Amino acid sequence: MSTQTTKWSQFGTLIIVFFFWGFVAASNDILIPVFKEQLHLEQWQSQLVAFAFYVAYTIGSLIFLLISKLLGKDLLEKLGYKNGIATGLIISALGTLLFYPAAEQASFPLFITGLFIVGLGFSLQQTAANPLAIIMGDPKLGSQRLSMAGGVNNFGTTIGPLIVSFAIFGSVSSGNVHADIQSIKTPYLILGVAFIVVALIFKFSSVPNKIDVDTIADEESDNVAKVAHKPTALAYPQLVMGMIAIFVYVGVEVSTAANLPEFMKEHLGTSTDKVAPFVSLFWASLMIGRWTGSVGAFDISKGAKSILRFLMPYIAFGVFLLVNKIANHDITPFPIYGLIIIALIICDVLSKGNPARQLLIFSCMGIVALLIGIFADGMVSVFAFISVGLFCSTLWPCIFTLAIAGLGKHTNKGSSLLILMIMGGGFISLLQGYLASPDLLGIQYSYFTGVACFAYLAYYAVRAKAVLKQQGIDYDVKVGGGH
Repeated sequence: MSTQTTKWSQFGTLIIVFFFWGFVAASNDILIPVFKEQLHLEQWQSQLVAFAFYVAYTIGSLIFLLISKLLGKDLLEKLGYKNGIATGLIISALGTLLFYPAAEQASFPLFITGLFIVGLGFSLQQTAANPLAIIMGDPKLGSQRLSMAGGVNNFGTTIGPLIVSFAIFGSVSSGNVHADIQSIKTPYLILGVAFIVVALIFKFSSVPNKIDVDTIADEESDNVAKVAHKPTALAYPQLVMGMIAIFVYVGVEVSTAANLPEFMKEHLGTSTDKVAPFVSLFWASLMIGRWTGSVGAFDISKGAKSILRFLMPYIAFGVFLLVNKIANHDITPFPIYGLIIIALIICDVLSKGNPARQLLIFSCMGIVALLIGIFADGMVSVFAFISVGLFCSTLWPCIFTLAIAGLGKHTNKGSSLLILMIMGGGFISLLQGYLASPDLLGIQYSYFTGVACFAYLAYYAVRAKAVLKQQGIDYDVKVGGGH
């Protein structure tokens, strides 16, 4: 297939699943404090919500790799990319069905089992969808297309907590501050129906079922003679280091948000029913960053891109304010956040569309944001921790693009191995939840966990650039004029 022009109709269908991933992932942050209160859990036990959901990605990827080995052929090559996404959606729909008996019995094990099955389906969807997003046009703009898909993902993360919070607590104006476990089942059963509908849409869509992975590496490289045709995916250092990078990236993203309700409860006395708009802003921050990072993928003039680069983050921020206003949340604390967005715009301009440079700059800013949150207090700390979402925003497409660059026929396996490492969202959330104990670091100093994660990501940005340059892949050459 031609790789020079973005296939917008196919891409438009593909990004529907990115919305679902975000909706469910961010909604987990509302379930965590509700389960903690209603089912009388410790902070580390409540983090099992994130653990079960994200470890499901690992189990799903291992199943994918095992079946591929037994078949003697890549599972997606046999099943097809479009069919793989549709199958993943059906698996996720089955998981949502467990929310009914879980709510009826107020059973924490059943709830997290349902989330685990939803995550299994997402694992297969992600393995197929991320490479598709990169090849649905010029692969050199793959990270910017993934940013665009990620922006849709984060529209889901922005409204997910609000819808689930509304389902549990009802309207803010109702004054209800007590969670109702029974009400959790309704939004998830509706979500299950949506999964099935979208599976049918995919089945009959124009999204390709097959892609020619053998020619991708040659198209990415500036010097075909330097292309590294290695025997296995794990022989590529950019992939091995990228797997660790995905682990710590998802870890810092998820744990920062998942522990935010507890931080606000301890330091500001914020009740669980009032947390939703702040959690929503964290995930909206990823939407703000990804909408900004996606501008380079549009087929428009350089001047128009420059204007959009400044407008897009504030349009996304406006979406956050609008949906919270519709939900009757108090939005008066949030306009000041518009000043923090300026830092994001500056970082985006400095990155010049280069995934390695963007990863380095944004990781360093993530460290700065966390350190401010750790050593300040009150709303300054809250907004500092929330701003981590801005600097996490484009890291997934940057890491994913760098890690599978040059893999050629090993692209699908590489993609599956990266999805496997999403388990970092569970393990690092659990670790931070454990360290947040008053007997250990406490909730505020537990955020040093995220500082360590960002430090590795900055290292990966530098090393991956050097490794890829040896293979003839230089993003300074490819996208230097893109900004």
